[in-house]
Amino acid sequence: MTRGRLRTRFRYWFDGTMDRGTPALITWLALASLVLIALASTLVVLFTNTDAEENGGWYGVAWMSLLRTLDPGTMGGDTGGPVFLGLMLAVTIGGIFIVSALIGVLTTGLNEKIQELRKGRSRLIERGHTVVLGWSDQIFTVLAELVEANQSERRSCVVILADRDKVSMEDAIRARIPDTGKTRVICRSGNPLVRQDLELVSPDTAKSMMVLPSTGHDRDVAVIKVLLLLNSRTWQGTRPHIVAAVHDSENLAAARLAAGEGALVIDAEDIAVRLIAQAHRQTGLSEVFNELLSFVGNEFYLREEPRLVGSTYGEALHAYEAGMTSGLQRRDGAILLNPPMDTEIRAGDRILVLAEDDLLIRPAARRPAIVEDAITSAPAQPPALDRTLLIGENSRTAKLVSLLDSFVQPGSTLDIAAPQRPEAALRRPVTNLSLSYKACVPTRRSSLEALDLGEYEHIVVLSDDSVAPGPADDRTLVTLLHLRDIEGALNSPYSIVTEMNDDANREVAQVTKADDFIVSTKVISLILTQLTENHALIDVFSDLFDPEGSEIYLKPACNYLDPGAEATFATVVEAARRTGETALGYRLARHSDEAPRFGVFLNPPKNAPLILGPEDSVIVLAEQ
Repeated sequence: MTRGRLRTRFRYWFDGTMDRGTPALITWLALASLVLIALASTLVVLFTNTDAEENGGWYGVAWMSLLRTLDPGTMGGDTGGPVFLGLMLAVTIGGIFIVSALIGVLTTGLNEKIQELRKGRSRLIERGHTVVLGWSDQIFTVLAELVEANQSERRSCVVILADRDKVSMEDAIRARIPDTGKTRVICRSGNPLVRQDLELVSPDTAKSMMVLPSTGHDRDVAVIKVLLLLNSRTWQGTRPHIVAAVHDSENLAAARLAAGEGALVIDAEDIAVRLIAQAHRQTGLSEVFNELLSFVGNEFYLREEPRLVGSTYGEALHAYEAGMTSGLQRRDGAILLNPPMDTEIRAGDRILVLAEDDLLIRPAARRPAIVEDAITSAPAQPPALDRTLLIGENSRTAKLVSLLDSFVQPGSTLDIAAPQRPEAALRRPVTNLSLSYKACVPTRRSSLEALDLGEYEHIVVLSDDSVAPGPADDRTLVTLLHLRDIEGALNSPYSIVTEMNDDANREVAQVTKADDFIVSTKVISLILTQLTENHALIDVFSDLFDPEGSEIYLKPACNYLDPGAEATFATVVEAARRTGETALGYRLARHSDEAPRFGVFLNPPKNAPLILGPEDSVIVLAEQ
C-alpha cells in the first residue's frame, strides 16, 4: 500500500514538473543524458579495464560517451573489446532518442513562443510614443495623420491596443497604409477596459493617449469606462495627454468628469452639426476644415514673435512672407481668432499662424506691395434670405434646426422633408426661421419631385442613423442622384450639402456632383489627432465651430476684388483687413469638382499674380 502511494505521489510530482513547459522538458532530457553517460562510463570501467585505461579512465570514457550522445557518427572509429563497443553502441542509441526528443522540444517551444508573440501579449518598452486605445474604421485616418505629423521626426512610434487579433490588425493597416515612413506602428491585443491589458502599452512613458470611439449603441459607455480607468490609475511620472470623443452630447459631462483634469473630451455630435450648419450656405467649407485639421497641407501653429510686440494685429497680417496670421494667444492662454485690427500684441503673446509646416514659416523683410486699383469700391453684398430644404431626419435634426436659426437672416425658411414628422425639431423655439414639415421618402423620385425643389436655394441631405452606416450611405447616394437629375430638368440650380458616414463612399458619391460632403467621423478623427500632438489647439477648434465670435466663411470674391482684376493674395489680405476680416485663402469655382483640393487654396503665395472671377470665393475669418 505504501509502495503504491509513493509511486502515485512520484508520478504526480513528475507530471507537475512536465507541465512547466519547455524549460522543464529540457532539464529532464539533460538529466537523462547525464545518467546515461555516467552509467555507461561506470560500466566500461568496471568490465573493461584495458579499454578504460586506453581511453583515459572514467573521465575519458565519459567524454567519449558525451560525444557519441551528441553525434552518432562518432562511434564509427571506435576500437576495443565487445563489451566496450556494446556499451558505446548503447550510449549512441540512447543519444539518438535524447537528441531527437531535444530537437522536438526546442521546435515546439520555439513555435509556442512565436505564437505567443503573434498574439500581441508581450509588454512594450517604449518612451515618448502615442497610444491609441480601441479600434474602428477611424483608426486608418488617425494613423495616416500621425505618420504625416511625424515625418520630420527622426524616430516615432504609435501603439494600438484593441480587443482584436494582432495579426489581423497589422494586415489591415498594411493594406490601407502600406508606407508608414519613419513611424513604427505596433499592435497589442488586449481589452482597454482591463487594467492588466492596459499595462502592455507602457502608459507611464507615453507622450499622449487617444481613446478611439468604437461602433455600436454603447460606444460612449466604453469610452467613459476607459477614461475612468485612466483617471483612477496611479501614474509613475507625468501623466500623458489624453484625448477622447463622445457621440452623444448628453454623455459629454459624464465623460469629462470621468476623464478628470487635463484630459480633453470633445463632442462629436455637436461638431458634426455645427459643420453642417455652417456649410449649408457656403459649399466647400468641409474641404477647408479637412485641410486645416489635417497634417497634410496647412495647419495652425502657435509661435512667439518678439519683433511684433507693440504692433497691432492688423499690422501682423502682413508680417509673414510664408504663413498667414490668423489670431493671437494671450499670455494667460486665451485664444483670439480674428480679433479687432487695432488689438495690440503684448509681450508673452503668441501668434496663431496658418502654414504648411512650422519650419516653413518665413517672416517678411518688408510689407508686400498692394494693388490698390484691384480692391473693390462696391459695397459688400448683403446677406440674403435663405430657403433651405432639409431632407431626412436623425438624432441631430433638432440641434441642427437651432444652429441654422442662429446663422440665417430673420425671415428665412426651413422645410423638413422626412418619412415621419420630427416633432422634437418642429417644437424647437426659433427666432429667424419659419419651420414647416413635408412628408417625403428620400429615396423615391416621385416623392422628391412633389417637394417643388425649384423653390429652394440650399438642400441638406441627412444620413439615416436608424440603419447601419453602409446602407445609410447607399440611400444617401440614391437621393443625391435623384436630386441632381431633377435639378437638370428644372433648370433651377440649388446647392446640395450631404452627410456621409464613410469617407470611402465620398469618392463614389462624387458622380452626383454634390457641392459638399460632411464626413463627421473623419473630421473627429482629424481633431483628435491634432489634439494628441498639440493640446493648446483645443481652444482654436472650439472657437472655429462656435457661432459666437469669428468663424470661417467663403464669401464672394467680388466683396474684396473687382472681378477679373489682376492682383495678388496680399491685396486680398489687405482688402479683408479693411473690413475687419482675416483672409486665409480662396476657392476657384472652376476647380470645385477636382480632387483632392476641390478648388480650395489656403495660405497661397502672397505675391503671385491672382485673378478672381465672380463665381470664386475668398476664405476668411469673420464674425458674420
